Amino acid sequence: MAQYSLYAVFLGFVSGTFMRSVVSFSVPYILAILMVSFSLALLYRRKGNVASSTYLLCVALFLLFFALGSLRMELATWQEGSLAWEELLGSKVAVTGTIAREPEYREHTTHLYVQSAEELFLVTTGVHHTASYGDVVLVEGDLQKPEAFETTLGRVFNYEGYMHARGVSYMIPFARVTVQDSGAGNPLYTVLFAFKHAFMRNIEKAIPSPHAGLSHGLLLGVKQALGETYEEAFVRTGITHIVVLSGYNIMLVTLFVMFVFSLCLPLRMRLLFGLLAVGLFAILVGLSATVVRASIMAGLMLVAQLTGRTYDVVRGLLVAGAAMLLVNPYLLVYDVGFQLSFTATLGLILLSAHLESVFRFMPKLFKLRDFLVATIAAQVFVMPILLYQIGEFSVVAVLVNVLVLPMVPVAMLLSFFAGILGFVSLPLSQAVGFAAYLTLEYILKIALLFAALPFASFTVPAFPFAVVVLVYAVLGLYVWRLYARTQTSVKTQTLHGWTIVEEEQFVKSLGTEKTLVSTTPHFFK
Repeated sequence: MAQYSLYAVFLGFVSGTFMRSVVSFSVPYILAILMVSFSLALLYRRKGNVASSTYLLCVALFLLFFALGSLRMELATWQEGSLAWEELLGSKVAVTGTIAREPEYREHTTHLYVQSAEELFLVTTGVHHTASYGDVVLVEGDLQKPEAFETTLGRVFNYEGYMHARGVSYMIPFARVTVQDSGAGNPLYTVLFAFKHAFMRNIEKAIPSPHAGLSHGLLLGVKQALGETYEEAFVRTGITHIVVLSGYNIMLVTLFVMFVFSLCLPLRMRLLFGLLAVGLFAILVGLSATVVRASIMAGLMLVAQLTGRTYDVVRGLLVAGAAMLLVNPYLLVYDVGFQLSFTATLGLILLSAHLESVFRFMPKLFKLRDFLVATIAAQVFVMPILLYQIGEFSVVAVLVNVLVLPMVPVAMLLSFFAGILGFVSLPLSQAVGFAAYLTLEYILKIALLFAALPFASFTVPAFPFAVVVLVYAVLGLYVWRLYARTQTSVKTQTLHGWTIVEEEQFVKSLGTEKTLVSTTPHFFK
């Protein structure tokens, strides 16, 4: 009963947030839905323990949280811009504010997020501008609002909604930026970003370009450092995700911290330091939707260890998603990274066990079977959104992922030590950097080799969103029937997917056997 209620709550909140994002309806309609929900709840109370009352309660909860999700999105729209700034659109403005986030360096421009007393602005300036986090700047330029545009693959990108997801209502492109002061940022952020930049410089001294750019992407999610040629190759071969930080990267960081402190601290202290490390790393790499989702899930696992309670992967994913939407409801519709991260993780959880049995003929050498299973499970679940939002299908993605993924952890580890040793000894850093170079060269060569194939990828014509809904409905029905068949003969399912295996190994490394990772979705029990 409890698990059905949880899923009714989650689906209701997500559905309400989604509907209010795409359809404008006012607060009175939301209040009407709340009234219907309360009426059904009263009817449930009167029915007592009648079998049908369970479904009645689920419907009541669904409607209640549908209304709450709609209300949360409605409140978010109230914060979109202000009348004073709306009147200045198209005219020249002078804004004084603080650079509130780490600058983003693109191939031809630098993106600055400048927080004034009233608004957060996206400011674009020259690629060689030296402004940094915490600087107080004077920005002069034309005030504009982000506008939707058509991509080269024929998709309309809602840039305004995407920027709302990042807290921005206005932008000042090609602005003149003058630094007036420095040190106005959060001291913790300032220290973390200073360490990050020093670490990246150490890698650049030990590893040549573009391999250093790939290591920046693997370790810190800085994919802009790859360059246009390699970025296109990664897209065509379906391996862009390796330079977009995911749960795997977060788990590796947590495991490393736990291992280091296991040498000198008791379990509870190690867990607390693990939570601290997850939070600091998330700040360090930029708090993107993917990183936040993975960080919440890793944190929930650590909390489960602290409290001695079972960690359920599906519930952790739902809690992470709901918490993120509660804070920022724009993510659901306007942030493709959030959509792909959530669905890929769900695919790993729900399909890995089934695909493991299908590919039993594959050798386990170098975890080839695990990587194949993980790639296919994630690809199946992200494909509808990927084709709808991006429009490019990679024919070679599965093969390239199987070839590349075994080398990714090795490249990450060697690049990490090359960067750390750079603080101690440049010759040692360069020695390790050479080994890292070889692993990075392998990844880049595989990407370029397969991207050069004429059939590596093709463009899918645009299609309506209803097709996405239909595909996920069919996929959900298939998974439901799959688990319905297996639960009659097997009471406990153990998933062996790549990401799930890493989480199981993580729990074992904590040194306790009383708390287990429950990877069977309660929804299907």
